[in-house]
Formats: sequence, structure tokens, C-alpha cells
Amino acid sequence: MQKSKTSIVPFILITCLFFLWGFAHNLDPILIPHLKKSFTLTTTQATLVDSSVFIAYFFMALPAGFIMKRWGYKMGIICGLLLFSFGAFLFVPAANHQSYYYFLVALFVIACGLTILETAANPYASALGEAKNATLRLNFAQSFNGLAVALAPVIGAKMILTKGYTDIQLATMTYTAKKIALASEAESVKMPYTILAIVLLLIAAIFYFIKLPDIRNNQQLSNEAGLLKTFRHKNLRWAVVAQFFYVGAQVCVFSLFILYATDVTHITEVQAATYLGFGGLSFLVGRFIGTLFMAFVKPNILLMIYALVCAALCLIAINYNGLYTLYAIIGICFFMSIMFPTIFSLGIKDLGPDTEMASSLIVMSIVGGAVMPRIFGLISDSTKNIQNGYIVPLVCFLIVAYFGWQGHKVKTTN
Repeated sequence: MQKSKTSIVPFILITCLFFLWGFAHNLDPILIPHLKKSFTLTTTQATLVDSSVFIAYFFMALPAGFIMKRWGYKMGIICGLLLFSFGAFLFVPAANHQSYYYFLVALFVIACGLTILETAANPYASALGEAKNATLRLNFAQSFNGLAVALAPVIGAKMILTKGYTDIQLATMTYTAKKIALASEAESVKMPYTILAIVLLLIAAIFYFIKLPDIRNNQQLSNEAGLLKTFRHKNLRWAVVAQFFYVGAQVCVFSLFILYATDVTHITEVQAATYLGFGGLSFLVGRFIGTLFMAFVKPNILLMIYALVCAALCLIAINYNGLYTLYAIIGICFFMSIMFPTIFSLGIKDLGPDTEMASSLIVMSIVGGAVMPRIFGLISDSTKNIQNGYIVPLVCFLIVAYFGWQGHKVKTTN
């Protein structure tokens, strides 16, 4: 599809979706320490927040692809927004019941909506313009996801983390009073998630009334390719693997940042959230600079270089102490910024009628975000040193580097 005046408005609307799900995902690093404190959880138990979110990608990615194939991208986007909104509203009864598991259910529902949105928006953004600029265009749209990464921790910390009891106050309470006080802190999430839910309903209404071009073609509409047939593409197979490990690494870095920062540098949670905001800003800047570099450097080469730099920075996070470790992690945020859209666009390159199913499979691989933080938490708890957990993203980035070096190559087997 060639870019025209009619594709500008759809591209802007689709780009807004990248911001929305980025904002939702990057409230999770605020929720993890908040709920860990409220319900007295271990690091491994707290990572169930990520597990409940990213396991939804495994279960919903294929249904999302079928929705797109059967009813089109517009209907898929509206369905995703409505599910997203419903999950945000569920935070109210979860807080009222003061149940950690209710929160996990609400997060799972939100993630089901996000799965549909990501399955639709990534290939849609790639298709709205010249094919040769698909990777650059997707990185640009994903840059607004980076903007959300920068804003969500700061806003979330002000609305959630600052409304609670101090450790000194909790130390003076009886066991029963302390348990009630900590559980009541969970209620501070009600207002921000209710506001988010209302905004999502309004955006769904806008999409309902706006005309969007149908990027499917007749070949795609009639195609009934199965999973095994879609996997005949080498670049797709490796993209699924690379995205699994990349998302796992990203979630380890962002979601466990506050726990890492408070433990290693002994700063407060609100201060750690500020540093996380800097990490998000670094992520945002990295997206724009990486998009600019792709006009001069092949995307796969840039991906490989960035992944190797991230692996090196993980070594600093493991072996050093103090604020230097946080600076290293902020550096990781910069260099991993281009990875998701670049892996995605290289993975669906030249797939033709298999694009929808391939998109679903790559989104499905986001389940890595449910697996890798759990391994991170287990290593941290077993060694009693959260820094050792960074072995997990280090290995993940090396696998991404291999995809940039060899795995991205387009090759189809019969």
C-alpha cells in the first residue's frame, strides 16, 4: 500500500494505540513494589504480575489473528480497546476485596485486550506506506510507546506509591493492624485505572465512527494457512524465538527496576521510580535515534550491535554497585528500544498471505514476559542477591543478537 493522504489519519490513530498499551504496561513496575508491600510478597510472588499479563499473549494471540482475518483490523482494534477498558474497571472490585489474585485477574483481562491491539496495530502500521520503509515506520510508531515508557512510571508513582504508610509507621503497628493497613494501600490504584478505563471507552467510540482502510487483500482473506505452513518461513521461526527472549529481557529490566534500585542503591521507591522515568526517557530517545540510524544502517545490523551492547551493560548491573548500576540499566533501556519493532518487521517480511498468522505468532511469543521475570525472581531469591537475576536478560540479549546476525534472513522451505 502506498502512502496517501487517506493513510495519514489512520496512521496517527494507530500510533496513539502504541502509547496506550505502553502506558498500561509501564504501570506494572509501579504495581509490583506496591502490591509486594501491600500483600507482603516475595520477589518471585510479585513477578506473578508480569506472569498474569504476559501469559494472556500466549492464549489470545491466535484468536486475535482470527478476529483480524474474519472481521478486519478495525473490529479487532475496537474489541481490544473494550477488553482493555473492562480490565481496568476490574481494579475497583479487586481493591474493594483487597485480594492479590483479583488484581491478577484484572491484569490478565487487560492483557487480553492489549494482545488484540498489538496483533492489529503492528502489521497495520507496517502496511500503511511503502514496503521498503516498513521497519522505519513501525519504529516511529513504537516511539510513542517509548513516550509512555517515560511518562507512566513517574505519573504512576505520584498517584500510587506516594499514598501509603512508611516503614517507620508500619513498624509501630501490631501484626493485625499492619496487615489491614497494607491491604488498604491497594485502594490507591482505583482512581488511575478508572480514569484509564473511561478514556479507553471514548477512544473505542472514535474508532467505531472513523473509516479505516482494510489492508487485507483477497489472497489474505481466502487464505487458510495453518500454523505449520506459516512456520516454513525461517525469518518467522527465529523472530518468534527472538521476540520471546527480548520481551522477557525487557520485562525483567522495567518491571523489576524499582526492586533492584531500592535493594542495590538503597534509595526510596519514589526516587527509584524517577530513575525508571529516566530509563523510559532513554528508551524514547533510543527509539527516535534508532529510527534515524535505520536510514543509513541495515535494521538487522543495528539490532545485532544494540543487543551486544545490552549484554555488556548487563555485566555491569551484575558486578558493580551504587548508582553506576542504574546508569547501566538506563543505558540498556536506550539500546533495547528498537528491538521489538525491528524483530517484528523482520519476522513478517515477505510473508504475503501468511502475515496475519505470523503476526499472531510473534505476538504470542510475548509470553516470554511471563517466563523470564519468574526465572529472574527465582535466581534472586535463591542467591539472596537481586543483581544475579541480570544473568537472565544477558542471555536473552545474546539470542537477539544472533537473530540480527543470521536468524532474520528470509528463507522459505516447502
